[in-house]
Amino acid sequence: MTGATDRTTRHKRAMQRKKAHVDERIAAATEDRGLLLVLTGNGKGKSSSAFGMLARSVGHGLRCAVVQFIKGTWECGEQLLFEGNPLVEFHVMGTGFTWETQDRQTDIAAAEAAWNKAEAILSDEATDLVILDELTYMLTYGYLDKPQVLQALRERPPRQHVVITGRNAGRELLEMADTVSEVKDVRHAFNHGVMAQKGLDY
Repeated sequence: MTGATDRTTRHKRAMQRKKAHVDERIAAATEDRGLLLVLTGNGKGKSSSAFGMLARSVGHGLRCAVVQFIKGTWECGEQLLFEGNPLVEFHVMGTGFTWETQDRQTDIAAAEAAWNKAEAILSDEATDLVILDELTYMLTYGYLDKPQVLQALRERPPRQHVVITGRNAGRELLEMADTVSEVKDVRHAFNHGVMAQKGLDY
């Protein structure tokens, strides 16, 4: 009984110290502005995380916009859920994966058209959250003008949040971001012969 009591006491003291530390950090976080988040890495879950933030934002009544690069030739659960929602503006590049199109000029034209939508959204003060899904590929492949993209991100409305997803995010983008999360590929069912699953992968 004494051992259990001692452990309970130690736990309470530890949690009191932790609460004091957390409360101190919360009190010190006084800046309120729009954030740039980059979700990168080779693991699964980058877009899923971004759309989780979209769901959270819609739940709070925020105006949101999504521009999906690369994806668009197959049914997408996120699009089915959010397209048509009055709080969400949804645009899809629509060409599919680059290894499917095998046409650089067509991909560039589609990327530029999608970026034109994104650039307009990034200048709209009424849009609270912008998701640029798979944008990193467009920069890595040279489909979009990197300085133009970075400038639009820098000059967006001060309270607008932007979430960018995709592998191999470039140095300039990472340096500009307020929050960077790298998703590590530990194991993926597809690499072991399991087909993409509705609701989990698309």
